[in-house]
Formats: sequence, C-alpha cells, structure tokens
Amino acid sequence: MDFNDDAEMFELAPVSLWLEDYSALKTLFQRWRAEGVTDLRAHFEADPARVKQCSGCIRLIKVNRKTLALFEAGDADHLVGNLDRVFRDDMLTTHVDELVQLWEGKAAFESHTVNYTLSGRRLDIQLHGRILPGHEDSWARVLVAIEDVTDRENARRKMTQSENYALGLFAHSPVSLWVEDFSGVKKLLDEIRERGITDFRVFTDVHPEFVTRCMSEIRVLDVNRRTLELFGAKDKAALLRALPDVFRDDMETHFREQLIDLWDGKLFQLREVVNYALDGSKLNLLLQFSVLPGRERDWSLVQVALTDITARKKAEAYLEYLGTHDVLTKLFNRSFYVDELNRLERKGPHPVTIIMADLNGLKAANDEFGHAAGDALLRRAGEVLNSVIEKPAHACRIGGDEFAILLPEIDEVAGEAMIQTIQDLVAINNSFYPDQALSLSMGSATARHGERMEAAVKRADLAMLDAKRQHYFEAEHDRRRPSMMRAS
Repeated sequence: MDFNDDAEMFELAPVSLWLEDYSALKTLFQRWRAEGVTDLRAHFEADPARVKQCSGCIRLIKVNRKTLALFEAGDADHLVGNLDRVFRDDMLTTHVDELVQLWEGKAAFESHTVNYTLSGRRLDIQLHGRILPGHEDSWARVLVAIEDVTDRENARRKMTQSENYALGLFAHSPVSLWVEDFSGVKKLLDEIRERGITDFRVFTDVHPEFVTRCMSEIRVLDVNRRTLELFGAKDKAALLRALPDVFRDDMETHFREQLIDLWDGKLFQLREVVNYALDGSKLNLLLQFSVLPGRERDWSLVQVALTDITARKKAEAYLEYLGTHDVLTKLFNRSFYVDELNRLERKGPHPVTIIMADLNGLKAANDEFGHAAGDALLRRAGEVLNSVIEKPAHACRIGGDEFAILLPEIDEVAGEAMIQTIQDLVAINNSFYPDQALSLSMGSATARHGERMEAAVKRADLAMLDAKRQHYFEAEHDRRRPSMMRAS
C-alpha cells in the first residue's frame, strides 16, 4: 500500500481523524522535568493556566472529511480558526488526563470528553490518541480518532434521570414502600402444585406450618424513608432485625389470605392488615401488594405499599362506639339495648334475667347543685355497673336516670344475687364520695324460653318502681339524710 492509499484511507475513514504534531509538547515536558517536576497533575493544580499552555503546543496538521462534517466546518482552515469554540468548558479538565498519560510514558491515550460544533451543538466524544510508529522520540506525528457518542450518552443520561426520578419517588414517597423478593415463596407454591394439590385453602388448614415456612422465604431488598419513620426504626438494619416483632399475632392470618390469592393468580392485592412498630404500638395498615411488571414468572421483585390508616380505624371504632354507647356513663345506649333485647328473644340463650334500675335523687341533685353534680352521679353509676357486668351480660343507660341490665343464662336467684352485688359496690363507691351519696332502685324479672322479653321487662320495671317507692318512703322518714336525697 503506497502513500496515496494511506492518504485516501485517512480521508475516507468513517470516524473523525486528526493528525497532529506534539513535538513542542514533548519539549515542554522535558523542560519541566529538568526543573524538577515529578507530579504533572499537581503541577497543573498549582497553576491551571499550564494546561492551556500544553494545548498551545499542539499543532494540527490535517483532519479528514468526517471531522469537518462532524464539527460543521467548511474546510480545515475554517475549523482551525475556530478551535477555541470546539475545545471549551469541560474539555481542559479531561485534557489533563490525556497529558498525564503521555507524561507517564504511554504511547497511547484516551478520554471521554465534550466538544462543540461550530454552531454550538454539544458533542459527547470518545477520544483515542496514539503516537505513530517511528515518531516515539519526537512525538511529531500523533493520530487522534474521535467517535461521536452523543446519542449513546443522551440515552444514558435519560436513563439515569429516569432512575433518579424513580429512586426519588421511592425514597420520598409519603407511604411506606417495601421492595421484596418472593421467588422463594413461588417455588414452594409450585412444588405443592406439582404434588397435585388443588385446594390451597384446605391444604393450609391441614398444614398451617406451610404458611410460616412461606413467610420465612420472603427477602426484603429495600425500604424507603417513610417505612423507617412509620415503624420507628433508626435504619434499615434495625428494622430487618426486628421483623418478627413487626409481623406477629394476626399477621400470619392475613398472610395466609395473601398466599391464597397468589395461588389463584392474583398478583395485585389490596387488604387491611395489622403490624407493630418497634416500640410495640399497633399499626392499622392498608396493604397494596404487586408483582412488578416483567417479574410475573418468578416473583423476584414485588412492591408492597403500606398506608397508615391507624387514625382512620380509631375514628371508625369511636364512631361505632358512639353508635352503641352512652358517652357520659360509658354504658351501652338505648339503641343497643333494643337490638340486644330483640336478639335475645330470637336466639337466647335462655333464661334471660333483666334488671331495671333507676338513679335515685337525680332531679334533686340537678336542682340543688347543678347539672354537673347530676352528671357526676350518672358517671359513678356507670363505673359501678361497668365494674360488675361482664360479657355476655350488658349494662345499658336507656333514659335520663334509667338503666337496664341484660343477663343471659341467669335465673331469678342469680339475678337477685347480682342486685345485691351492685348494692354492695354502690356502698363501697359512696365511701369515696361522702358529700353526695349514690343510690339505685332496682327490680328484676326472668324470661323463660318462648316468653316475650317485653313481658319480663314490664315485670322488672314494676319491681323497680316498688323499690323506688320504698326508697323514698324511707328517705322521707330519715331526717338524717341530706335534703338533696329526698323525693322532689
């Protein structure tokens, strides 16, 4: 191959080629070495202008057509006259790496840098340079090849931006996010499916230990900042160490339902669960489970989102409480009483004893001392009844000063014993409130199977009225009692 062939290959090469003379640069390097310079990078850091001094030593001999097209130059003179627009900004920083490679005795150098076309368009380039054979002593001929990698770098930057965006969403999400590996769980499910199991619910009924085994196969890959805040963990390691305390009690029941859904092919799930923070506090959570796209075959990447609904659940529980309870006494209210009375009539168990009670002297307390005093008496009555009544029995406030106690599977004798127990507790309560005595008039009746509850209620109410008349009769003749406790 003759000189003309070499020249034609240079001219028609599909990459940008620059033939340059670095001999003045080598002379400069020799002078610096004679002056005692050993660390070129430190030499540049001491005076950054020296980098530009090095660039000024490089003489361009020629470039090929691809170079002119790449940098949007009309001809070589046009390009040479505008090199300051081509090599700017970050170029000098990466140029240091090239110069250091030559300083260290390498015949070839490379870098990834940025150039600019004459119209100002940014070019990401991959640069490879080599001292041509026969010129190692003088550096008089250096061939530099420039590859335009702008498209590749733009794609990489876009991917990096997308990844950073996704990571930012994950890290700063207002809900707790977990990235987990469920591939071990899938293998266990596939194994029992291959054994011929078709009804997974029945299988887990018989083998509950399989659910625990599946839980042990879950691998937590990452959690976000909100997760650490929600569970009160100082870092990811602390949370992972405490997972047995986080997922306990009813969690296995919830997880079993999650497994059944996965068995049935439901790769997106939504359910309410209960977890626990590291300080032991209960967390009501809305769990959203999803096998991420592309991982449907092995479940190797799933996302679990946990939204804290503890406050909402407390509000719901309180609203439910308000619907069935009297706020002042903490007893069940009249609405609950009516429903429970009807339920007992339909379903029992029988016999059912009903105690009707009336707070004595409430009107007198309100009139003489104000409604705050009356409310205090009602609260004390609620405290006494709440302390003695246990499920399946219920104590209810059914009117201003009226109470009803429903006692399933309790006969007449046990009902009278309950009245006595309540009176004993009232006496104990009064020992703490010597200035305002609490007094209840009570009567009971028992409904047998097939008897209307309403009839028993009427009998108990009549018995209570007899007790109340007796109470006021005794109070009227007992001058030692405070006037507030007399009939009004």
